Amino acid sequence: MALQQEKSVVLVTGGGSGIGAAVAERLAGTNKVVVCDRRQSSLDAVAAKTGAETAYLDITDYGAARKLVADVVTRHGRLDGLVLNAGIVATAPVADMTIDDWNRQIDVNLTAPFVMAQAALPHLISSQGAIVAVSSVGAVQTGPGLGAYAAAKAGVSQLMKCIAYENARFGVRANAVAPGWIRTEMGDEEMRALSIGEDLEAAYRKVSEHVPQRRAGTAMEAAEVIAFLLSPSASFVNGAVYAVDGGSLIANSGMTYFDDHASCSV
Repeated sequence: MALQQEKSVVLVTGGGSGIGAAVAERLAGTNKVVVCDRRQSSLDAVAAKTGAETAYLDITDYGAARKLVADVVTRHGRLDGLVLNAGIVATAPVADMTIDDWNRQIDVNLTAPFVMAQAALPHLISSQGAIVAVSSVGAVQTGPGLGAYAAAKAGVSQLMKCIAYENARFGVRANAVAPGWIRTEMGDEEMRALSIGEDLEAAYRKVSEHVPQRRAGTAMEAAEVIAFLLSPSASFVNGAVYAVDGGSLIANSGMTYFDDHASCSV
């Protein structure tokens, strides 16, 4: 497998912060990591911390996205892993959502991953590499205002399954992770927008009330799963969607009332 080799090359989109930056930190040292983002200051901070190579990129500039993949292969001679992490969320009820808001979320969260994966596939076939996309629990369960985001994340999960099916015979694996609430810059922004607690800690506690582990996750906890899916340890994992959510997808929120009233014996 590709990641058994020293200094294998992994490209991470949205690598300037959050889960993407944690992936760069997790993979640094044993792999050659290239992170792209549309915020130069964030890229500089990740490079200083991890030694990752950086590239400024708006992933909805599809020509530039394809060129970045080609440039990485030209510089390093190969591509072994692709982490499709870049994403945005903007909430609006379907009845009120503008077509521009819809298109922006679909472009960033679904079309851009398609373009990057398509550009990378010939090189991943050569290296028998792997793709990991960051989907969301929102691909399975949704909430108010998440029409475009949920549709895009469901799409990216299915895209990974299709890529896995079509390219497994060539030694390529494609999987997804589906994070729940994760403590990232984006998560913090959502907490502030929700205005449901006196501070961020209170807000995260509130949204985690129905999560079996009763907390939000960390970016590194998500990065560990992504690193596993890129690695030889996951050599027979293909087309999977791994929930990284503290158990939120298994919980019936209507049953959590009974948590403090149920008794069990061991």
